[in-house]
Amino acid sequence: MIRTVEWTDVGVVMLDQRLLPSLETYVTCKDHREVAEAIRSMVIRGAPAIGVAAAMGVALGVRNSRAGDVSELDAEFGRICDVLSGTRPTAVNLFWAVERMRRTYQRMRFQGVEAIRAALILEAQQMHAEDIDANRRMGRFGQELVPHRARILTHCNAGALATAGYGTALGVIRAAVEAGKAVEVFADETRPFLQGARLTAWELEKDNIPVTVITDGMAGHFMRLGRIDCVIVGADRIAANGDVANKIGTYSVAVLARENSIPFFVAAPVSTLDLAVPDGSLIPIEERDPEEVRRVGGVLITSASTRVANPAFDVTPSGYVSAIITDRGVARPPYAESLRRLAA
Repeated sequence: MIRTVEWTDVGVVMLDQRLLPSLETYVTCKDHREVAEAIRSMVIRGAPAIGVAAAMGVALGVRNSRAGDVSELDAEFGRICDVLSGTRPTAVNLFWAVERMRRTYQRMRFQGVEAIRAALILEAQQMHAEDIDANRRMGRFGQELVPHRARILTHCNAGALATAGYGTALGVIRAAVEAGKAVEVFADETRPFLQGARLTAWELEKDNIPVTVITDGMAGHFMRLGRIDCVIVGADRIAANGDVANKIGTYSVAVLARENSIPFFVAAPVSTLDLAVPDGSLIPIEERDPEEVRRVGGVLITSASTRVANPAFDVTPSGYVSAIITDRGVARPPYAESLRRLAA
């Protein structure tokens, strides 16, 4: 299995996804600020992976603290959590993970500093293991929706690289292959960060799963020709009504799928549900550096003065979503009811 993020005695070790597929290089973050910068700069990306990394960052920050007693640690712990929470605004798993670490801290607060340190490290490691287990369960539920000899379109990267391991959307595809189904994948390149071209294709090739990279603008062409049987994508946040925030371009794919009568599936763990947000209009959308669009591989492709918009995510209304595959089962419309049942 691809090692996306790991806790070690030296620090939090991450595979640098900015350099794939050319280089497989690991980065060791030795304090929580380095973990935060790794999340912000997309050394690590993908909602579940960000959540696990943030939890490990909190544990690392407390492990490194020189606080002599709990009262001294209290204020420092709050600052550590704030630094990690301030990295990326859209992926709800980040905030879910930090909040879980806060609850662990409060539960252990009267046991002393060393007990708190040990409990936070254990909690982060547990979240890592739970994520892999959740992805495998999701895969088993989701593969039942995938027909034999399916040609699957996916957007961005929702694989092992986006999680602690195995993957969400790609986890469903892996599970279908493990169940004996022959599948073929079309991977949107996913501008501007090219997660599909660089990461999804790399993962699937490692698993010997047939994959064809297409540009984002080609999806409708292949759908109209009858070359796509279903779409499976991941998610960064899912509102209570089933609206889905995912990598920019997902909404366009969903509209094309509806126009061509192709099922559009979303795969995400229950930790990606944000039932406190009634609909997608209230999900914050991260705006990233315009240079990510102006340059490809470091080469300027526009004039340096050209105005650029670079939203990292868009929202797909629930009406375009055929089913939401979670680690607790498959939700179908009406999502306000089915998601609430799964979350409970």
